[in-house]
Amino acid sequence: MILDNYLKLKVIKMDFWLKDCKIVPENIEVSIKIENGKIISLKKIAPRRAEIINMKGSVILPGLIDSHVHLRDPGLTYKEDFRSGTRAAAIGGFTTIIDMPNTIPPTNTPHAFLEKLKIAGKKSLIDFGFHAGLGKLADINKINKFKPASFKIYMDLIDTNFLDEIFSVLSKMSDIKPLISLHCEDKDIVTNNTNKEREKKKIKPEFYANARPPLAETTAVSNALSLAQKYGLTIHICHVSVKESVELINNAKKSNIKVTSEITPHHLLLNLNYLKKCGNFAKTNPPLRDNENKIELSYLSNIDIIGTDHAPHTITEKEKNMWDAPPGIPNLETTLPLLLTEINRHNINFADLKRLICENPSKIFHLENKGFIKEGMDADIVMVDMKKEGIINPDDFKSKAKFSPFKGFKVRGMPIMTMVRGEVVMEEGDVFKNKGKFVYS
Repeated sequence: MILDNYLKLKVIKMDFWLKDCKIVPENIEVSIKIENGKIISLKKIAPRRAEIINMKGSVILPGLIDSHVHLRDPGLTYKEDFRSGTRAAAIGGFTTIIDMPNTIPPTNTPHAFLEKLKIAGKKSLIDFGFHAGLGKLADINKINKFKPASFKIYMDLIDTNFLDEIFSVLSKMSDIKPLISLHCEDKDIVTNNTNKEREKKKIKPEFYANARPPLAETTAVSNALSLAQKYGLTIHICHVSVKESVELINNAKKSNIKVTSEITPHHLLLNLNYLKKCGNFAKTNPPLRDNENKIELSYLSNIDIIGTDHAPHTITEKEKNMWDAPPGIPNLETTLPLLLTEINRHNINFADLKRLICENPSKIFHLENKGFIKEGMDADIVMVDMKKEGIINPDDFKSKAKFSPFKGFKVRGMPIMTMVRGEVVMEEGDVFKNKGKFVYS
């Protein structure tokens, strides 16, 4: 086993070589020297007397980066916490996660940010960062000193005037202007349509999609783009779910508006029929879309990143009335197998995968040492077996959330080893102790 050889080497010295790693999409084999958690050298052949771990031509990828997770810690740890969530992340090939601020209390004060930093430092098995929320506008400068990955705005929860005020305040910051991440659904459209749908006597899963229609998303995206242009700020639009949103964002890029986009695995691979079939287990915001509006795999060239939007809940919560059940899908353990399956089907390629879930997240969120396999970078590496097959079974998840609309999906291509800064954290489904660190320290 790789782990057995690795543990022997750790006793001997702090540096070793990964021998005969297959780099894709170039399909070349290299040997990688790792020392003190960093990639020191890439060579065709490892030195003869070097301490080596033989990868035997296995495909390796940069450690995956998930810039959109909800690990529910603090305050909602019965759903997930940094230990269980990063255990699930390691299983899925992720070596860095960035957590969202909607915890209890929300991560929207300096004190809450520092408290979450302490919690994650004790529990996390992989490296981590945080998005900050927006509470009192007077706290923004104070929080920004702790280096949040972005400030997250939920447009479905605030009105247009307050949104404008937030952008205005952020644009006047004396330091480097922070990135703004946005959940783009228009509050008024969502409220009005939800009220109409809730008046219906019967309850059908598709009513939830009607309550948050494509127009809610595209209206919010348009507003966000206008504000980004008005105030000269950089924005990142989370979980786009309709084609028109992608077109709006790409037209904005042509006008030199600073914007990037994200899609989730469920918005990419599922449609409205899965909401009808799986009910609340496929309930998410924004909702799954019909085939006329949903984003297809062919659109990936126009999207910047894939984020899992890992959003765990209990089965009991998900079995509530449709209107009362919380939205969200756990995705940390399913994303990479699903994407590798699409590579095996020739629907996407390794260049797409690395760009969407390694390289671009590193660039967008300023993770200087992550996302690439090259000299000087952190030794974050995932080994995959492109022939290994499986069936997605939520009962086997390391996450506390034991449900998925992908239940029963057959996959071909699996992560079999995850290494964080040179430390083996996962091998063949077993997760080992490790101490993750804050990526912006």
